[in-house]
Order: sequence, then structure tokens, then C-alpha cells
Amino acid sequence: MSSRSAGYIFAASEARAIRRVERLARLLDSEFRIPGTRFRFGIDGLIGLAPGIGDAAGLALSSYIVLEAWRLGTPPPILVRMIANLALDGAVGSVPIVGDLFDIAWKANRRNLDLLLRHVRGPMR
Repeated sequence: MSSRSAGYIFAASEARAIRRVERLARLLDSEFRIPGTRFRFGIDGLIGLAPGIGDAAGLALSSYIVLEAWRLGTPPPILVRMIANLALDGAVGSVPIVGDLFDIAWKANRRNLDLLLRHVRGPMR
């Protein structure tokens, strides 16, 4: 296999990974819209309503985005920011009612996707 074809295979698998992360971030943070408003929310906010287990399940799903970012070679400082977003989301989200509202508004997965995309696409010129 030539280095050219190996580069293409890597680029294709990287693009597939990014599409998976984009779909997951959308599902978790902004899949649904309240009719008549611009307000969006995802299943992360919904499953977080289940006491205890909901927040843990949401955190587990959200961790996949950080794992994919690591697999794509995201530098440690960005990974730390991504983990901090999840930690804040999990800590505040575990507080009944107020935490659920915060969880819906904070959109940690969208923030982490934006960090990953900035890394992958490089600095804008």
C-alpha cells in the first residue's frame, strides 16, 4: 500500500469518526426543538431527569466524544478542557431540578464537538 492510499484511508476513517461524533453531540444536546421557539434540547437532558442513573448514563455517552477526540490525536490541553466540560456538566447536573435545567442549557457535548472540530480543521486563516 502506498503512502498516498494510506493517507486516504486515514482521512476517510477520520471523517467517519467526526461524523459519528457530530451525530452523537446533536442527539445528546440538540435533537429536539420546542415548537414555536428556537430552544433545542437532546436526550442528555431527558435521561438526566432519572435520578442517579440518568446522569451517569449521560456522562457515559458523552465520554465517547472525548474518547474519539483522543483517538484522533487531540492534544492533552484540549482533552483536559473537554473533560472539564463533562465534569461540570455531571457535577451541576446531579443537583435535582436546577441541575437538570443546567444540563439542558450547558450543552457540554456541543462544546466538546466545537473544540474537536477546531483542532481537526486547524486555525482559520
